[in-house]
Amino acid sequence: HRLRLAGGKSRCEGRVELEQAGRWGTVCDDGWDVADAGVVCRQLQCGWALRARHGAAFGRGAGLILRDDVGCAGHEDYLWDCPAAREHDCSHKEDAGVVCSEHQQWRLSGGRDDCAGRVEVFFRGTWSTVCDSTWYEMEASVLCHMLGCGAPLERPSFDHTLPGKMLYECTRLQPSLAHCKWTYNKSAPCHQSRAAGVICNGM
Repeated sequence: HRLRLAGGKSRCEGRVELEQAGRWGTVCDDGWDVADAGVVCRQLQCGWALRARHGAAFGRGAGLILRDDVGCAGHEDYLWDCPAAREHDCSHKEDAGVVCSEHQQWRLSGGRDDCAGRVEVFFRGTWSTVCDSTWYEMEASVLCHMLGCGAPLERPSFDHTLPGKMLYECTRLQPSLAHCKWTYNKSAPCHQSRAAGVICNGM
């Protein structure tokens, strides 16, 4: 047995897919709830479940539908330890999904377009700002590339007005900031920092 999430913006959100006898399949959303999603998130070391998603929210899967009427109590170590029906009356438009707390998603706000502004990250269920104390060309490059916004032109600073603070340190160009070293709500490195921003060239 193996488990993965597909169709999301990080490895910690997406359509639930599991492997059985060498074939990957999906889970039907009948009875799918946060207790079920929580087992998936914990098994994948993605923290806890923020949301259990229904109706193929992350796109329709292909192949088999391997579980229906999943009924985890929430304490199980693996999704396949939970009671479930092997027979189903579902189609892939009912594929179950999850959003876990360790999922990270980024946006730029307050700029002239989606490729400029203050860097904000959705993490553990809330939007946070990013400390500019380690916000250099490399970190800005990772974010601009990831957002499909080309290369960074400027790195303006803003005020911190959101509850959380994130700090990123990238030594090379990574597919996303989540692949770099990061810390959340650690006061020391963020002391006297401002909120990081970026203006990407949009090309």
